[in-house]
Amino acid sequence: MSSIAPEGSTGVAAPFAAAAAVPAVPRIKGLWREIKANRMSYLFLAPFLILFFTFTVLPVILSIVLSFTYFNMLNFPRWVGWENYLRLFLKDEVFLIAVKNTLFFALVTGPVSYILCFLFAWLINELKPWIRAILTLLFYAPSISGTAAVVWIFIFSGDSYGYLNAILLYLGVITQPIQWLVDTTWMWPVVIVVSLWMSLGVSFLVFIAGLQGIDDYYFEAAALDGVKNRWQELWFVTLPMMKNYLMFGAIMSITGSFMAASNIQMLTGPTPTDWHTWTIMQHLNDYGSVRFEMGYACAIAVVLFFGMLAAQRGVQSLLRKLG
Repeated sequence: MSSIAPEGSTGVAAPFAAAAAVPAVPRIKGLWREIKANRMSYLFLAPFLILFFTFTVLPVILSIVLSFTYFNMLNFPRWVGWENYLRLFLKDEVFLIAVKNTLFFALVTGPVSYILCFLFAWLINELKPWIRAILTLLFYAPSISGTAAVVWIFIFSGDSYGYLNAILLYLGVITQPIQWLVDTTWMWPVVIVVSLWMSLGVSFLVFIAGLQGIDDYYFEAAALDGVKNRWQELWFVTLPMMKNYLMFGAIMSITGSFMAASNIQMLTGPTPTDWHTWTIMQHLNDYGSVRFEMGYACAIAVVLFFGMLAAQRGVQSLLRKLG
């Protein structure tokens, strides 16, 4: 005996309505049955899940909770409600400067670094294997050398012994040394150049691996379908095949841009001129590691976390449109 759907109804919405009407308890029981049925698989996943929860999920939850408290590392946390956030946005002028600087730095270095990583990986991938290996090492080396930015301090030193100043003085381009790391006119250009040089790291390697994983028969099939040049191959074959790699690279670029602190501080010092290159991460380190106002530092961390999350969601929505 069959049931007849009412006139004008497709009959498709019924299963979805039924699924939505299923109470939560049976779903939980079903999940528990699935875990029991695949207990060996979940057992192998358990070490990672335990470590991930302990060192990633739990600290995020604790940071959100502590952001509503006053905690100085000596006394027990005292609940203050929204006071830290009100202070952050209404009273802390340096934080607002840090937000502006961080957004500017992220909008410039994030996309530029991302595009450069992909372009260099795409070009190097076309070379012979031994040349590709050497160039990959050269591009990746700065990112794994924690103190590589020190070289730039000597280059942009503000006295006449700085390499760049010495060359410009010798050529007669300038008559007195330029304070590259103190003068607000030059601080951001120097920081951006050094940051881009340091940023060709993990994303670059991921893109190289993604390009290496694309089989030649995809390009042969595309040629049969009418793809005529390398740019069409890039747009219709390479980019769609690398969506997951591009997504990972975007997340790494956004994270690196928003969390920039150590290299900037190494270049322009712990208190830059007029807070010109002061970032949110430096503000967080100042309150967390110097002043030990952990509740306020956690509030800064929460704002930074949700800002990064929003930026990553926006980039992910753009990357889904590729191909």
